[in-house]
Amino acid sequence: MLIKKKRALKIKRRVLGDGHTDYADTMYHLGMVLYLQGKIKDSEALIQDSVRILEDGGLGESTIYIRRLRYLAQIYLKSNQPAEAENAHRKILHVMEFSKGWNSLDTVIAAEDLALTLQSVGRLREAQELLQRCLDVRKSLLPEDHIQISANLLHMARVTLLSSGQLKKKDAYEAISELDKAKDLLGNSIRIAQHVVDKLKEKGILKNHRASGETEKERHAALVILLQSLDTLGLLEITKHELLESRGEHQPFLEAENVLRQCISAFKELPPEGSISKSAAVKVEYLSCLKHLSSLISDSSNRMQQSTTTTLQELNEEIKRGGVLSIPEVASSRCQCTFCFHKSNTKFPFTEN
Repeated sequence: MLIKKKRALKIKRRVLGDGHTDYADTMYHLGMVLYLQGKIKDSEALIQDSVRILEDGGLGESTIYIRRLRYLAQIYLKSNQPAEAENAHRKILHVMEFSKGWNSLDTVIAAEDLALTLQSVGRLREAQELLQRCLDVRKSLLPEDHIQISANLLHMARVTLLSSGQLKKKDAYEAISELDKAKDLLGNSIRIAQHVVDKLKEKGILKNHRASGETEKERHAALVILLQSLDTLGLLEITKHELLESRGEHQPFLEAENVLRQCISAFKELPPEGSISKSAAVKVEYLSCLKHLSSLISDSSNRMQQSTTTTLQELNEEIKRGGVLSIPEVASSRCQCTFCFHKSNTKFPFTEN
């Protein structure tokens, strides 16, 4: 396959010239093959040239240009080049602002991608300001219980939680204040995501294997965001407990335990035969909750009231089973934990369909 694509690239360059869009297409597809083979630098160079040809050819505002530039930004992030990823996302946002303005969800998504890249390099204030603007626009364009608003709130909570982490050595009171803000954001995110899940349950959609593609995407997104929000809230409660303990205030870990158990219960309520319960993304979040609850129980010197219901041994046995995850699925998914957050997909979205 690689040899054929290299041969096609040479033929198109000779026949069409190196500024033709068909040549850029072949270059891009060869870059995809090289990426999948692990040849990141070669892949990056080809996709960069493909993007440049489209830009030079006056297609710098086209959908295919934006899509390829977004893929290139993902490659930069995966190869630990955050500055290049930031530049690519800024270019995308500039194009979207110019072509569609801020009264567009496409512009909001571009801004959110940039915000999450800024978050990954610790520029939390800039990230939070962008996410707040995204939230304001979404609230003006979407119903108040839309799942995108829930996701936006989750992103904001994660940034706020990271801000608290930066403050805890300087000012514990300010750090706790930031945690309280993050908790409010997570509470709203959970409320909206749970509402969407309950709404789908009422319609019987969670048991309907013939649901439409849009409905499938909606219910999948709602469950992933619900699990992520609950897991993040559990970590927040643990962090707050540790901060309070450092000030001499000793409290049990009950709130953290209850939230993590709620996360686990949300997964357990899924019909086991349904496609959504078999989703790698959903199961990764379930496994994360299991691990955090197991760690909480094993590390805590205070035995919690509910510990006899689900013992540490039972949790560890479930984790060993991978939370019914296969090894490839675990390996292909990145941790969504607030403290090692990476925005990623379980599959790299190369196709341009």
